[in-house]
Amino acid sequence: MKRTLLLSAACLLPALPAAAQDCPVKVGVLHSLSGTMAISETTLKDTVEMLVDQQNEKGGLLGCEIEAVVVDPASDWPLFAEKARELLTVEEVDVIFGSWTSVSRKSALPVLEELNGLMFYPVQYEGEESSKNVFYTGAAPNQQAIPAVDYFLEELGIERFALLGTDYVYPRTTNNILEAYLKSNGVADEDIFVNYTPFGHSDWATIVGDVVDMSADGRPVGVISTINGDANIGFYKELAAAEVSADDIPVVAFSVGEEELSGLDTTNLVGHLAAWNYFQSADTDANREFVATWKERMGEDRVTNDPMEAHYIGFNMWVNAVEEAGTTDVDAVRDAMYGQEFPNLTGGMAVMLPNHHLAKPVLIGEITEDGQFDIISQTEEVPGDAWTDHLPESAKLISNWPELGCGMWDTETESCVQTLSNY
Repeated sequence: MKRTLLLSAACLLPALPAAAQDCPVKVGVLHSLSGTMAISETTLKDTVEMLVDQQNEKGGLLGCEIEAVVVDPASDWPLFAEKARELLTVEEVDVIFGSWTSVSRKSALPVLEELNGLMFYPVQYEGEESSKNVFYTGAAPNQQAIPAVDYFLEELGIERFALLGTDYVYPRTTNNILEAYLKSNGVADEDIFVNYTPFGHSDWATIVGDVVDMSADGRPVGVISTINGDANIGFYKELAAAEVSADDIPVVAFSVGEEELSGLDTTNLVGHLAAWNYFQSADTDANREFVATWKERMGEDRVTNDPMEAHYIGFNMWVNAVEEAGTTDVDAVRDAMYGQEFPNLTGGMAVMLPNHHLAKPVLIGEITEDGQFDIISQTEEVPGDAWTDHLPESAKLISNWPELGCGMWDTETESCVQTLSNY
């Protein structure tokens, strides 16, 4: 690939002296270390710090040491904007790695665009966005939600669907897409049950009872879960209390990985599913090395997960783009990011696309008794789609920053239809 050749040539050049680059290079870490999302986000803070240390062991970046600057937005969505501004204006970081929930990302987005900051966002999300100031290294719906529904329809023969989510933008938008997709596949309105609960919700008895009632007529029922954070603990405990097994009503989760399972007794969860682009159980040399390095640093009880791999890919792509550009300047690094390649931990190559999304494989895993996942399905790399084909207002939109300078190009009017901050 041209990008690979350019990078190889660049690596032969000496690093720029410190005078040409302000030192240290600062990497902002915008992840909740307290509150309802700490269960998921603390590990990502630890991951970025590990990646920074590894790069410093290789000599740093552009002749400088890299410094991780950590803030805690505390699962308080407006605080993500305040902390992003602090990182960019007070700490003067060169890049930010952060956010988990879409509402936290959307809180930070206007600040990133105002100050021309750059953020790498590592979590699966609802799509329907493409900002020039964000690289989306997690899955878009066509790289997680749609393949999971296809698995339910084609492999498990599910006929009735319960779409259970936390009440914020990611589950609501994802479920809008999935409802349209299910109906296009012949699933009737009355066979789709949608329910939203607040962050931290703990009383699941009524909702699980409603799901069980859906199976009263004998038709197969499946749960599509966009439940986020520590609410998952109560949900899975209630399933076990109701003696609902994966054979009875399978659940496929989009926000439950190894980290979330590490706090649960998984005995009664065996066979339930998750759809991601990575699992710790991936059988590759690169993944074995990554897992071993993580456990040596953090302890044998610490697990790896999909958003960690997304940060691993994004961080290394950013390093390569900075080296190619010869600067941490956001505009120059952005231009150098297009076409960057880096190996997935599951095999194959992740590629950064003109829409700021990655091409990544889609994996479906079954929960095992030890809290890991048995990978039962894996695709080739699927290009991430910023705008879904399953909603009429989005199907006509494309994102292409290097050629069109637009993340929201209307193919019918051949124009960039609105500013990104208005999403």
